[in-house]
Amino acid sequence: MYRPTKFGEVARPKKLENVSNSVGIVILARLSSTRLPGKALKEIAGKNVLTHILNRLQEVVPSHQILLACSTETSDDALEQFAARQGIGCYRGSLSRVGERFYEAAQSLNCQYAARINGDNLFLDPAVLQQMVLKAQTGAYRFLSNVQGRTFPKGMSVEIVDMEYYGLKLDQIKQDAYCNEHVMVCLYQDPKPEDHYYLKNEILPEAAGIQLALDTPEDFARSKFMLEQMPTGQYDLKTTFKYYQKYEAEF
Repeated sequence: MYRPTKFGEVARPKKLENVSNSVGIVILARLSSTRLPGKALKEIAGKNVLTHILNRLQEVVPSHQILLACSTETSDDALEQFAARQGIGCYRGSLSRVGERFYEAAQSLNCQYAARINGDNLFLDPAVLQQMVLKAQTGAYRFLSNVQGRTFPKGMSVEIVDMEYYGLKLDQIKQDAYCNEHVMVCLYQDPKPEDHYYLKNEILPEAAGIQLALDTPEDFARSKFMLEQMPTGQYDLKTTFKYYQKYEAEF
């Protein structure tokens, strides 16, 4: 659970029992980004971006329940090779029809729930992921997100969906190019149903909506600065925000 102690510290999450029975993780990535080409495999602080993300995910879930979903374009061959080296599965699907790629990849995990993690979510907080996985495992919710209202920074997004529920929405997603590109956006269109769970950041409201996703060369410079200085293994929101502020003050 997310248990803040003194500033910049958090209790590290313990791996969950039987998480493989219900919740899988799909990392969506591609190497053909126009703003920052090849970003998923760019090296920062001795590791490439996907390795940083994978290491954080592995604090919560077993490797066999983590799947990298990239495109069938030859530009993503290196991502398939990365997955093989890391011992995780890889699914290759449409470059542009990302919602369909997510669904097909998640289906291969044979799990009740699938979490969508973007390959630019470099500052994912494992404790937040764990909190949401625990909520999903209660079976009370069909969709869980910490994105609604942007109370968390961009780049810390976690969305978990019941696969049967996403399947019911799939025809709508296929017919709407914007929904297909943005994977979960159609699930926010209706007023909040009782079976949706939206986690809000009440720990550090001043961090709401700040840019931590890796999308541009400027983002890369900021991420490099932060990760080269942050204490190893301290992935919590307060520590991350502290080093974000350091970057902003210096640059």
